[in-house]
Amino acid sequence: MEKNLNEFLKNIGPLDKKAMQAARDRQDQLTKPQGSLGRLEELSVQIAGIRGEVLPSLKNKVVITMAGDHGVVASGVSAYPQEVTPQMVYNFLRGGAGINVLARQTGARVVVVDMGVAAPLESHPQLISRKVAPGTNNLATGPAMTREQAIQSIQTGIEIVEAELAKGLDIVGTGDMGIGNTTPSSAICSAITGQPVAKITGRGTGINDQQHAHKIKVIEQGLAVNQPDSKDALDVLTKVGGFEIGGLAGVILGAAHYRIPVVIDGFISGAAALIACGLSSRARDYIIASHMSVEPGHKAMLKHLRLKPLLDLNLRLGEGTGATLGIFMAECAVRILAEMATFAEAGVSEASPHLD
Repeated sequence: MEKNLNEFLKNIGPLDKKAMQAARDRQDQLTKPQGSLGRLEELSVQIAGIRGEVLPSLKNKVVITMAGDHGVVASGVSAYPQEVTPQMVYNFLRGGAGINVLARQTGARVVVVDMGVAAPLESHPQLISRKVAPGTNNLATGPAMTREQAIQSIQTGIEIVEAELAKGLDIVGTGDMGIGNTTPSSAICSAITGQPVAKITGRGTGINDQQHAHKIKVIEQGLAVNQPDSKDALDVLTKVGGFEIGGLAGVILGAAHYRIPVVIDGFISGAAALIACGLSSRARDYIIASHMSVEPGHKAMLKHLRLKPLLDLNLRLGEGTGATLGIFMAECAVRILAEMATFAEAGVSEASPHLD
């Protein structure tokens, strides 16, 4: 199983430098001062390199929202009870959550995946049931999952991308749902970046000072008990991760393998990106960081990954809400590249190179 995953990862290739240069050259010919559209120009060039097309189109937009529960909730790290996870999954399926509203506005379809919700979920035509187990084990007392389960969660993410490719997929966003999932995300962040737990642990769903101090102790205990190997991303996922985090890491790796731009959401997706890039350093080139989360650890994650967020809107909801906004920005970027007239096409005089 692990051997198959490693073979898959070997086939993640570099960006297409020729397509990137051609896109950059075209940007410089568009009716605007060179560089005046800033990050949108950079984004269009990156997407050209990912897709291997000078004028990429992002018609088929998908947000994959993965749900899972966490045994560490038993240690009192969240303001909300675990029952909220399945309740919110049903809300996604009814189209009533924040992600549904923003996805409708962006023209993206939402794919909801049960990676490990503790409660049994009723079957629904739009629910993909890929439950690894009914929630992880408590990372504060031992490994969150087995290594085999960690690999299974990643493989599932890859398979979900492959299934969406068959329906049409040009860009994908990552989203999450799971009460308590900022705790494993903080643990992953600390294990991989080396930052102290107290510095990168936030308040998640809105815990008070006392609960926050307790959450930090629980994460420190989990890292001390499990001793995850920071050089082995699979070990980190196994010891202190979550099924939806592994699934999202698989989505990122699957997207990179099939040359699909992947727009990551906030803190939980950031943890998934740390795992994905720990398994394949090339995967980083295919990632677009949609926004900077309020969670303090997210900044450390993005710095470690050398990714610049597109937006900073004080978001901390998850679900894929920030990723959906990022998908909209990506579509704006490629449409500027494809649809804006060049100086020659518009009959507009270019700036003189001889003037200061």
